[in-house]
Amino acid sequence: MTSRNRQWRLGRLGRSRLYLCTDSRGSLDDFAAFVEAAYAGGVDIIQLRDKHIDALSELRFLSVLSDAALRHDALFAVNDRADIAAVSDADIVHVGQDDLPVAETRQVVGREVLIGRSTHSVDQAREARLADTDYYCIGPVWATPTKQGRPGVGVDAVRAVAQQADDKPWFGIGGVNAQNLAQVTDAGATRIVVVRALTGADDPAAAARELLARL
Repeated sequence: MTSRNRQWRLGRLGRSRLYLCTDSRGSLDDFAAFVEAAYAGGVDIIQLRDKHIDALSELRFLSVLSDAALRHDALFAVNDRADIAAVSDADIVHVGQDDLPVAETRQVVGREVLIGRSTHSVDQAREARLADTDYYCIGPVWATPTKQGRPGVGVDAVRAVAQQADDKPWFGIGGVNAQNLAQVTDAGATRIVVVRALTGADDPAAAARELLARL
């Protein structure tokens, strides 16, 4: 597992533009090859988000992810679970609106681990900006199978968040791909989170490079 301090992590976060969320892809070998390709293509942060694996399995996959992040001088994130983030020495724990609150998450992970927050409205984004978070995401910009039943907030919400943002990093998320990325950047986003744009790509490294070229 990695061992990096908060200052390094914050600096690396500040330089991050492309963030990937992925599931475990069914096997350690497939997962290892995929995250290696994604990091090689320039992905800055990879979050393991898989609601269908147990804690022990998650730690195994996170060990693979941690090693890849270390090789590429990149970041890796845990979804929801502050306890697993602490045990795995994750760079980041990302929490949603219905997960453990930010203050309690901080109690579990301490100051060294960065905390990200999902937001689904301009008001929630403002709250996250003012809270003890290190970054936040606004979305889904467009409806996505990853968040079934949640309507898209639209590019107008991205534009509103951009207008109120300060120097805390924030990302547009939800249905973003190479074809619609310009709409997100035109609204003011300089950082994005993607899922299917890379998880469904035949060549994840090439797909990542294309996204970065358009950012």
